[in-house]
Amino acid sequence: MNKFFITLVIPVLMFLFISSDSQAQSIFDKWPALGTFHEVMSQTFHPMEDGNLEPIKARSAEMSEKAALLAASEIPAEFNTPQITDAVKRLEDGCKLMTENISAGAGDEEIKASLTKMHDVFHEIAGLCVDEHKKEDPSK
Repeated sequence: MNKFFITLVIPVLMFLFISSDSQAQSIFDKWPALGTFHEVMSQTFHPMEDGNLEPIKARSAEMSEKAALLAASEIPAEFNTPQITDAVKRLEDGCKLMTENISAGAGDEEIKASLTKMHDVFHEIAGLCVDEHKKEDPSK
């Protein structure tokens, strides 16, 4: 397992899983476009972890579309920060580039790197939303 995964991704995932399901659900309830993007991300990223790139190859355009819809959606006031706005723009741009590269015949390693980067940006957004949610309600 690479060092980046161990030092960054695992702690973020642990934090999100330790956070209550209702809290994570309320983020997606408050920002449905984020939940819609998450569905495609999870259905493409997890197979990639098992060595199956077919889902992302088949659904990269859909992922790019969902990222564009997320970027065009109204960010809930409690999550509307410059950091989240920037991360959403990076997600939209990165998904578009990934789709273009896949269409142009990108190799497996390039696809893995690109999808992993988009997964990390998604988790950055989700983590920032959790942080903003806690600022709104310190009891969380």
